[in-house]
Amino acid sequence: MNRHRTRLLWLAATLGALALLAWAFAPRPVPVEVATARVGPFETTIEEDGRTRLHDRYLVSAPLAGRVSRITLRPGDPVLAGMPLATLSPTLSPLLDERTVRELQARLEGAAANVERAAARIARAEVTLAQARADAGRSEQLAARGFVAPTRLESDRLAVLAAEKEREAAVQDRRVAEHDREQARAALATVRQGTDRREATFVVRAPAAGRVLRVVLTSETVVPMGEPLLEVGDVAQLEVVVELLTADALRMPAGAPVRIDRWGGPSTLAGRVRRVEPSAFTKVSALGVEEQRVNVLIDLLSPHERWEALGDGYRVGVSIVTQSVDAALQVPVSAVFPLPRPAADAGPAGMAVFALEGGRARLTPVAVGARNGAQAWVRDGLEPGTEVIVHPPATVRDGVRVRVRPS
Repeated sequence: MNRHRTRLLWLAATLGALALLAWAFAPRPVPVEVATARVGPFETTIEEDGRTRLHDRYLVSAPLAGRVSRITLRPGDPVLAGMPLATLSPTLSPLLDERTVRELQARLEGAAANVERAAARIARAEVTLAQARADAGRSEQLAARGFVAPTRLESDRLAVLAAEKEREAAVQDRRVAEHDREQARAALATVRQGTDRREATFVVRAPAAGRVLRVVLTSETVVPMGEPLLEVGDVAQLEVVVELLTADALRMPAGAPVRIDRWGGPSTLAGRVRRVEPSAFTKVSALGVEEQRVNVLIDLLSPHERWEALGDGYRVGVSIVTQSVDAALQVPVSAVFPLPRPAADAGPAGMAVFALEGGRARLTPVAVGARNGAQAWVRDGLEPGTEVIVHPPATVRDGVRVRVRPS
């Protein structure tokens, strides 16, 4: 009896040890982190630093050779259109000679031609504005019926604002051209005065309203014709210049919306790409690599009250939207990985994710439309609400048991 009991105890102990060994060497579920595939707005952007600059700056120069009086204006001082900036008086040598008269006559003819060209630009800007308003009106009607996406309607409205700003700039250019014509006419009249030119004076006036940006000459001195005196511009008419890689500029649609941040203010400003300059240039990066870049001009669409602290040459950060989808199925970009392909296959590799099904990882091929810094747009292969493994470790394979790590 004791022998039989001892034998049973040894058998139970052996079975327990075997069970313990089987449990110890059995594969454990791999701990993983998961995320849920959700539908929402998706966009891709180009992030870059830019700088502000004046849309129009005016370098005021001496229309005549003579003695310029001391300029008391300083950078930042406000000026009005037609406001006196400096006074020119003749030197001991006569101002009048045949060459001077011919030069001033040619300058007057050129100024008159600039007035006509500015008038043509205004007409062209009005046609563009009318077309933009018509497109916005049609988009509003179609959007009310659900035939147009809200992004298209917003783009057409921003196009109207951009066209209005272009017309305002054209009107300002005509005023400047008319001012230059009057300056040339007054200069020609001055040199045609009587023989005693030492009593004649000529007043140099501001071509447009704005602020003084730079004073070239401050002390009284004798200057030749065309000598720069000071620079003025309207700081309320700013634009943003961004130097983009040519490959990125090609991916940017016309009129792409822009978000402007990192400029020092509390809010994000709205902008719109106005133009990509046709000529690129070579620039050496901080790593010593030669890059081909091109200037992209961006209009500020936010009200001036929100960015009135900005000035010429300030640094800003821009995010240019290259693609926008209102409802896209998205997963974290760290959940998507390329599928292995045979060595003989030279085509692009497919993409996949590990979906969580019944406590196991399932390799699921997907079609990725685009990716940004955080999310990947999944066109096909997943359903909304599916849990996918984020940063899948190397031990995860198709069918492997996994355990969700608590967050």
